[in-house]
Amino acid sequence: MGERNTAQAQCSGFTMLGRFGYLTPVLVQNVPIQQQRGMATLKSISMRLKSVKNIQKITQSMKMVSAAKYTKAERELKAVRPIGSGAQQFYERAEIAPLPDVPQKLVIAITSDRGLCGAVHTSVVRHIRTELAQDDQNIKVVCVGDKSRAILQRIYGKNIILACNEIGRLPPTFIDASKVADAILKSEYQFSAGEIVFNRFKSVVSYVTETLPVFSLASVTAAPKLSIYDSLDDEVVQSYLEFSLAALLFYAFKEGACSEQSSRMTAMDNASKNAGEMIEKLSLTFNRTRQAVITRELIEIISGASAL
Repeated sequence: MGERNTAQAQCSGFTMLGRFGYLTPVLVQNVPIQQQRGMATLKSISMRLKSVKNIQKITQSMKMVSAAKYTKAERELKAVRPIGSGAQQFYERAEIAPLPDVPQKLVIAITSDRGLCGAVHTSVVRHIRTELAQDDQNIKVVCVGDKSRAILQRIYGKNIILACNEIGRLPPTFIDASKVADAILKSEYQFSAGEIVFNRFKSVVSYVTETLPVFSLASVTAAPKLSIYDSLDDEVVQSYLEFSLAALLFYAFKEGACSEQSSRMTAMDNASKNAGEMIEKLSLTFNRTRQAVITRELIEIISGASAL
């Protein structure tokens, strides 16, 4: 019996040893798993570094395109500014004011369909939202560009009566402004006065959000100093109001387009610089991680050789 128990113990010992023998390769495989983890980290850093480099190439290309478009937009803006100032002088000299018994107001937001240009669109929308927060019952909005419509539609969708898209892809023309003016006049919204909210270009790195006044035919005919202009009847005044609305919209389009291109050029320049800084940090992290993996592998090889 003793010999049998001893034999069984030896067999069980061999069985346990055999079990540990099966477990031994798993323990040996821990080293490659650690290496794989290190390689996965290197791979993820390498993929992220490659993506940031591609983003930098895109931002640099967009900066060059925006610089070319900005040069053209600034050249065209200089020729359009007298048109806008001439239309404003008529309202100032005639001292046109809104009718007190007609509180309805029209606000025209000048934006575009394209983004990646800083806070050009949000500054216009912020100005309009401030007015709508004070009185959203008597104000209607015309959104020129999908950016303003997408932001205002969330809260003030009921105040939007018209929305125009396909703005910003090509340089604005007087025909575009005429179409918008015709759509506003045919909307049958009876307003006393209104304003065009746009971004006025100041320099390459700055712009300011301003407004241009817009008045209805009833407000113009009720102006106290309209008599300084001779031979004016309702038909002539109506024709001039239609032209002045298109002229003001065209002027606002050009100012907004120039501000947008300059802001996009600045934004893409900043994005390229930020991508360059991120590339430097990722390259340093990649080199440190690779050196740590190589050092760990050398340590394991030396430790294995010393154990033998």
